Amino acid sequence: MMRCLSYPPGLDIIRNGLNVLPVEGSRIAHYYNRNWKTDLTTDLGDPAKVIAWLQRRPSGDELRSTFPDEWEYMEHELAAALAERDPRRLYRLMNPGVNSAGRPAKSNLSRREKQELARAAVRRQMAAVTIQRYTTAIATGRKSGKLRFNLVNGLLTQHLLFGQGLERKPVSLAWFRILWPFVWQKRFLMPLVEPKGIFCFYSRQFVERLSGIIGERLCLELGAGDGTLSRFLRDSGVRITATDDYSWEHKIAYPESVIRMEARIALRSHPAEVVICSWPPAGNNFEREIFRCESVDTYLAVVSVHRAASGNWYDYEHQTSFAMERRPDLARLLLPPELGCDVLLFTRKPR
Repeated sequence: MMRCLSYPPGLDIIRNGLNVLPVEGSRIAHYYNRNWKTDLTTDLGDPAKVIAWLQRRPSGDELRSTFPDEWEYMEHELAAALAERDPRRLYRLMNPGVNSAGRPAKSNLSRREKQELARAAVRRQMAAVTIQRYTTAIATGRKSGKLRFNLVNGLLTQHLLFGQGLERKPVSLAWFRILWPFVWQKRFLMPLVEPKGIFCFYSRQFVERLSGIIGERLCLELGAGDGTLSRFLRDSGVRITATDDYSWEHKIAYPESVIRMEARIALRSHPAEVVICSWPPAGNNFEREIFRCESVDTYLAVVSVHRAASGNWYDYEHQTSFAMERRPDLARLLLPPELGCDVLLFTRKPR
């Protein structure tokens, strides 16, 4: 039996762990906590209630216990898609709001159609959680138990990426390039911090370059999370307003500097020439509002190189008001490099 280490105060990155999905042979299995209880009563007959609940990003345990029939259906569809190596079947499971022609579902839906979309959204989130746990198990080599850094890897990671606790700091690329090769548990980092709403780390050089793009213009951040990027930009002299709908308030300690506001309302209440969003949810329905907003001249999105992981790619490619440019020079300044970040810069075309 491995002895538990006693870690210095503040090293949350070491002390906090993550339960890993058990994998039985080649079958995708689900992790189930028998002690889990919930006071939520969610009815698929109330689509608005279901969608609002999903925005809280419930765990796999919550999803499975609340909708056991949908979980069973999802397992069957996911297993069949993987067994048959059918990308179309997997796409339909992961993109419930898009029809066979690749277009978003119509907006004037009947109640029954809304219920079916809510049901599909539940299955999509279940599949996403299952795939994430499975890939975490593969990436880390851990099939079960608690995932955590050892003392050396935890100390190096804390020094490089964090200030106090899990508060991110602008990363020194020079120090990162020196010390990161000595972190041999690199694969543990993102599975450990993503449950806290941390999807990437920003180097000082990235903040400086982004500050230069924004310049003296007013800037609005949507989906700001814990407000890290806005905090860095504000310290660099950028006039920026950070907003978030607080859908992750059960996991993130939102600071007062992040205004609780939905994206559509924020675009109207805080008109800005520049809008930024780091890791917008996959298939979200708010980025299209950015392209429709007359005050916006520039939109910068930090996304994943894997399209299914973040961003509304349908709207990126079908909107006609902005020219889209990939910025690998900026993406290289986001960390860790193994994560695979992409930076998209949208510039309004001449009116």
